[in-house]
Amino acid sequence: MAKISRSGSKGVRRAAKSQSRAAGARKAKAKTTGALDTMMGVIPLTEEQWSRVFMALIVCAALLLVGTIASLAGVPAIARAELARVASDAGYSVSAVRITGTERMDEARVYALAMVQKDRPMTEVDIDQLRDDIRGLDWVEDARVSIELPDTLAIDIVERVPHAVLEKPDRLVLIDKSGHELAIIAPQNAEGMLRVSGPGAAKRMDNLDTLFQTAPAIEAQVKAVEWVGNRRWNFTFDSGQVLALPEGTLRSVKAIEDFAKLDGQYRLIGGKVTSFDMRNPPRIYMREPGRADRFELAAGTP
Repeated sequence: MAKISRSGSKGVRRAAKSQSRAAGARKAKAKTTGALDTMMGVIPLTEEQWSRVFMALIVCAALLLVGTIASLAGVPAIARAELARVASDAGYSVSAVRITGTERMDEARVYALAMVQKDRPMTEVDIDQLRDDIRGLDWVEDARVSIELPDTLAIDIVERVPHAVLEKPDRLVLIDKSGHELAIIAPQNAEGMLRVSGPGAAKRMDNLDTLFQTAPAIEAQVKAVEWVGNRRWNFTFDSGQVLALPEGTLRSVKAIEDFAKLDGQYRLIGGKVTSFDMRNPPRIYMREPGRADRFELAAGTP
């Protein structure tokens, strides 16, 4: 009996499958290419910029692969070193610093801290530590540090705002509203600024701000304040008159409110009285030049 061979039909099926796989690959390639072309057409980037994007993706993929392999092998230190090497070889290391937000402070001090990172691979830059170092500068209230690939550290500074001049025995110092010392200032440059004096005065600036918020019209006419005996404030007005406030935040707030009302009624600031003593509220004791005794006025007197 004759045997029928099926080897020919098997070969035909293999060839058909091979052709089917090739066709599928061609279709997938066409779809991928079409998707890339569409994306490149929609996003307005130049060929050079697209080249940098693809290079960044390739480097990131390589870094991820190296890190994964090293982690699986149980050698994280080697992984970090290899990541740093790959990043550096690809040009991803610090070579530029961009600083924004500075108006009064010397940018050189920020650069000095940032350029310690020069030529360091981006993967090795400790952004949190650099931010803490920058925030330690006198003029810096806050700072944001970020990496801009391939080679730039971007630093955005929030500066402290000068608010007053603190009088010390041997110098004048700029301070902000919190009493934080900023820089030494020459007397001629301190003209027109609020003067603050007295031991411990800088630590009481929050209390002073509370008083000023209570009576903004009074604040506008105060040229100097003195923290007396670590207990209370004396205000000196532009007119040269002095107002002595009582001890305690609540009592001094009430006193400044009463004084503001009386000033609105009698125009005390700018008048003949040289000093106002409110250390024993609710009465105000006042003194005029050429008058031997003090006279008093009760707060709220019509």
